[in-house]
Amino acid sequence: MTDRVVIITGASGGLGAATARALVAAGDMVVLGSRRPERLASLSDDLGDAAVWRETDVSRRGDMDSLAALALDRFGRIDVLINNAAIMPISLIEQGMVDDWDKMIDINIKGMLYGINAVLPHMLSRNSGTIITVASTASMKAAPTSAVYSGTKAAQRMISEGLRQETNGRIRISTVHPGVMDSDLHASITVPEMRDHALRTMTNALDTKAVARAILYILDQPPEVELNEVVMRRGGDIF
Repeated sequence: MTDRVVIITGASGGLGAATARALVAAGDMVVLGSRRPERLASLSDDLGDAAVWRETDVSRRGDMDSLAALALDRFGRIDVLINNAAIMPISLIEQGMVDDWDKMIDINIKGMLYGINAVLPHMLSRNSGTIITVASTASMKAAPTSAVYSGTKAAQRMISEGLRQETNGRIRISTVHPGVMDSDLHASITVPEMRDHALRTMTNALDTKAVARAILYILDQPPEVELNEVVMRRGGDIF
């Protein structure tokens, strides 16, 4: 059993909720952030006293600062940040879905940075902490319709690598790259034919519980061991 204090963004469903449940089962405390307060409240009720929540839009710097403040007020420290919030409104570039591009940049890239900024001074002051970002195998390979999404995920990968070198072992930096996952990312797709295609690919998807177990595996390593990148695919997934 552990007693880590873990902030999770995008915690109201999919991988975020699965990870929260796995962490609490392991003895951790979780601080849950998401834009869906009703689902956060229900999840927190299920998890009991080990969970607190706050409605959070990661694209707003103040929201991430408030989520970190909640963790410190309730539990006195922050041991782990899991940057999980993301959207995936895939489309062809020629379709000109500029509003979707802006939202992906705001949530996937700026949201990650705002999360890091909210917890990094605290972690560095303690010379202890772990920051895990959930990217994607799309960070390594683009395909038609995924160019902008892949770009945001590649940015996450590079930000994590730069942060790893900057912190130089004072805290641990990890990036998880799941392939197609049984999550609700498809709900953010605004082009109907793209959404239908994404739903079809989910017939061979990773279970979010398996990815949550990988996150726990990263956290359970000895303090001096840093698993920088974990790539996960279901067998037969070519992307």
